[in-house]
Amino acid sequence: MFTGIVEELGTVRACVPATAAGPLAGGTRIEISANHVLADAELGASIAVNGCCLTVVELSREEGSAHWFAADVVPETLARTSLGGVAVGDRANLERPVRLVDRLGGHLVQGHVDGVGVLQARDPEADGSIRISFSAPEPMMRHVVEKGSIAVDGISLTVAALGRESFEVAVIPHTLATTTLGSKQPGELVNLETDVLAKYVERLMTVTIAR
Repeated sequence: MFTGIVEELGTVRACVPATAAGPLAGGTRIEISANHVLADAELGASIAVNGCCLTVVELSREEGSAHWFAADVVPETLARTSLGGVAVGDRANLERPVRLVDRLGGHLVQGHVDGVGVLQARDPEADGSIRISFSAPEPMMRHVVEKGSIAVDGISLTVAALGRESFEVAVIPHTLATTTLGSKQPGELVNLETDVLAKYVERLMTVTIAR
């Protein structure tokens, strides 16, 4: 479980197609340079990469050398998220799982991407913030509410406006400086995760009505 508060911007250092047979066939091993999120990381730990919960399968923290970790991304994840288009040199939003003693600064984020959206427009505001609009798959939009929470590439944001297949957020300068939204341009893909509470409520309501 995560909060959508990005801890660090990492950099993709390698994308290696999987050669093993079995579940990983067709997948990719992604290596990401990072520092802060690796301070207490261990093999098998989870790290959210652009909102996708991935497992650390290799780790390098040798003194005097670059620090990095590797995660195996299976075909299912490549097909359902923007990680299928990641290239060497790309920046990535990174967050470690929330601890029970931590403050919940954003909202409850599972790291399970619901769909891929497209950045449509960036409109600067007078205070230095930017209003950004995204398209989203129509089935996802029933879980999105104005002034509700949504995770965009793992960033906890508040929905400022809604359309039938789109929504807008207002992004402050700090978030622009510390996440990938500072450089994302119209036409680029983003991972979207709607509020998990909305999905459970819908499921419970559907089951109750069916009975």
